[in-house]
Amino acid sequence: MPPSRGLSSGSRFVQRLRRRYADELALLPPGAPRRLHMESAFAALRAAGRPTGDALRIVRQLVMERLIARDCDERAPLEEVLQAVTELAEFALDTACREACAELDMVHGAPRTADGQRAQLWIVGMGKLGARELNVSSDIDLIYLYDQDGDTAGDAQGRGSIANQDYFGRAVKRIYQLVGDTTEHGFVFRVDLALRPNGNSGPSVVSLDALEEYFQVQGREWERFAWLKSRVVAPTAAIESGSAQALRGVVLPFVFRRYLDYSVFDALRSLHRQIREQAMRRSAGRPERANDVKLSRGGIREIEFIVQLLQVVRGGQFPELRTRPTLDALQRLARAGLMPQATADELDRAYRFLRQVEHRIQYLDDQQTHMLPVADDDLRWISATLDFPDCCAFLEKLDTYREFVAQEFDTLLGGEKRCSGGSCQRGGAGQRAAPQDLGELLASLPAPFAERVRHWADNPRIAALRDEARARLRQLVIRTGRWLEEAEASTAGDRCAHPVDAALRWADWIEPLLRRESYLALLVERPGVHERLLRLLGAAKWPARYLLQHPGVIDELASPDMLAARFSALEFEGELDARHRSLSRTGEADEEALMNLLRRAHHAEVFRILARDLEGRLTVEQVADDLSALADTVLAITARWCWPHVRNRHRELPRFAVIGYGKLGGKELGYGSDLDIVFVYDDEDERAPEVYAAYVRKLINWLTIKTREGDLFEIDTALRPNGNSGLLTITFDAYEKYQLGRGSNTAWTWEHQAMTRARYVLGSAELGARFNEVRHAVIAAPRDRAALRQEIVAMREKVRAAHPVRAGRFDVKHSAGGMVDAEFAVQYLVLAHSGEVPALLDNVGNIALLQRAEAAGLLPAGVGHAAGDAYRELRRLQHRARLDEAPTQVPPELAARERAAMLALWEAVFG
Repeated sequence: MPPSRGLSSGSRFVQRLRRRYADELALLPPGAPRRLHMESAFAALRAAGRPTGDALRIVRQLVMERLIARDCDERAPLEEVLQAVTELAEFALDTACREACAELDMVHGAPRTADGQRAQLWIVGMGKLGARELNVSSDIDLIYLYDQDGDTAGDAQGRGSIANQDYFGRAVKRIYQLVGDTTEHGFVFRVDLALRPNGNSGPSVVSLDALEEYFQVQGREWERFAWLKSRVVAPTAAIESGSAQALRGVVLPFVFRRYLDYSVFDALRSLHRQIREQAMRRSAGRPERANDVKLSRGGIREIEFIVQLLQVVRGGQFPELRTRPTLDALQRLARAGLMPQATADELDRAYRFLRQVEHRIQYLDDQQTHMLPVADDDLRWISATLDFPDCCAFLEKLDTYREFVAQEFDTLLGGEKRCSGGSCQRGGAGQRAAPQDLGELLASLPAPFAERVRHWADNPRIAALRDEARARLRQLVIRTGRWLEEAEASTAGDRCAHPVDAALRWADWIEPLLRRESYLALLVERPGVHERLLRLLGAAKWPARYLLQHPGVIDELASPDMLAARFSALEFEGELDARHRSLSRTGEADEEALMNLLRRAHHAEVFRILARDLEGRLTVEQVADDLSALADTVLAITARWCWPHVRNRHRELPRFAVIGYGKLGGKELGYGSDLDIVFVYDDEDERAPEVYAAYVRKLINWLTIKTREGDLFEIDTALRPNGNSGLLTITFDAYEKYQLGRGSNTAWTWEHQAMTRARYVLGSAELGARFNEVRHAVIAAPRDRAALRQEIVAMREKVRAAHPVRAGRFDVKHSAGGMVDAEFAVQYLVLAHSGEVPALLDNVGNIALLQRAEAAGLLPAGVGHAAGDAYRELRRLQHRARLDEAPTQVPPELAARERAAMLALWEAVFG
């Protein structure tokens, strides 16, 4: 590597600065220039008699000289350069704003709101200024806002009062004079106001109310990308007082939608195409202008577009993605699983390299350009400052990074042309021919699907769709028809079992969603998601119903690794906590937002489990394990998030526990299972009964209330002491006395049966240990086995009578020889024998307990294992029937072997 000391002197800009400002360079102390140093240098220049505008410009030149030396001679990190230029802009704008307002106050008085407070001017930095990543010769994209309309107070004599908008309009002009005008000392920053509402035809400053109305009425898709990085950068007083936070409440709903917003793909394609075409026009006949590290293929802008697109699409539902700096956003996207970590890291390296090249291009002459120089000496200087031995090595590295960026951009946005439905399209969108009538497609579609689409051809709701939406629907119909033809002709082992059903269910699913065009866009943009969705719909009926209730979850099918994974409680909780923190930072973490956050995450995870289930990746037991672990985790998070919202809570953490019964307790949850729960607490504070009652009511409300995102669970608390007539939550001491029969109010035998499947789910670890002791004591207590047998048999007959079975059918759950027989037999074995056979105390599920009972000699050889295998198969039959919304009463011969094994178990246990 060649030595780099003194390379900064190869910059013609630095040469000019060192000649012109030799006496002032020492005003900045050694090292990285920070805002404090800029303020000190500015104060010294003002003390020497320099006007504000001149002092700001000289400070800018001193900062530029220092940064070029730090970057080229000392290899300062990119972050140091970006931070320094951003802080320079913030300092200059704050200084100019304060001076402009002070001058206007002298003439017109302070601007006032309706309640007599001072109206606030906010300078909003967009783009790289908003993201704190300004380049060294960047212009600054600004939007000027003020909080409220009104009039100024007038001068000391009450004269000169003007409207607030007029006042702030004059302030904007003065700020531009102080920062943007070019004088003998140059400029501080070039200023661009083109991103303001209505662009260059709009007023230079608008009120917050006017901005909100503009977003609602006229805001365009590309403007969402612009506002993604917006930030109030000055005046400092407005930022420190918190008044500028009011802007977030207007901007966030505009930038981020509540749903996965794939409709923005077309907007970004269009914007990118315009930028690329402008770059081509600029370089037409000027080949030296073709090598633009920002706007050309594989340039900085394409990295920014990749990041911003994923943020805007998902940021409404995943607040942890809401961040302005590009490099930070890349890592957040990787952590969220939206791009491979290796891809994010390589894009990080490419971005850093391209930004460093961009800076060196601008270091040469302080020109706002991003094009590589054609002069050999300039190119050699850039190569040397980046530690390359020659230009060829530098250009090779540059081409490598740009090619990687271009490939990633094309992968995301569809850079290759492809033809579909008679019109060539880029990325499945963009330039579309006028949509043809759906009726014209019928002849080319398979007959059953064509008949279904025929109903759409004359449907006024379809005709009322926007042209773009009808074009997307047409493309999806064509693609579905082709998939159906290929699936029916396929002989592959993994072919869809019912492709016609899949296509018809897809049509039934998409029809109610046609007005929500984002789902059409999602499927158009993600052909792989469309195909996986069809396969899933062809596997069973129930998924279509679930997807209609929660259509946004289909985006989960975009992940190639989703099917191979399993539910991870640690990752799930970590992601939700990260989203909670993100909402808290923006003041959005109210109860409704948190409940919706929980629901979206739960629905998405249930769908992942469902997809793995239907693809045959999970057994019935694994499905139940994952659904039960998911329920445990959602309960734990909900309980933790809910407690701070309880009024009059008297401690930081509740002394509280949740006991799970039934399928939750036995870890045998299915899709849509309700949760059998008992709430207990151990707290001697006199306020405890009232506080924990309020806590449980709120907790149940969080879990069961239907928001726009649906609900989480149905909660059943009937197994608490004294059932529905008992208290909703009780002290642990009362629960213990009830279960152990201490006193007149004691548990019934059926409640002890339920205790065999009960477990501690969440809460105080001390209460969890105490519950386990109580459970063991209840289960292992000495009993009259004959009386116990009689009670359980009577209960079994009662349950059977409540679930009649049609003649000639076998109910896999309730018929003699069904699953309930095994469950009651296991409960008897546990309650009758666990005192002598401790292995039966553990809540390990019916199959394992049957095997343990056989091993202990409580069952004849082979009976326990055969019954366990039969129970597993009957569960599988029940599970598949429910997924397909089919009856669980089947022909007896379909489960003859399983029924025989269950009857043998019943005979062995009850005689």
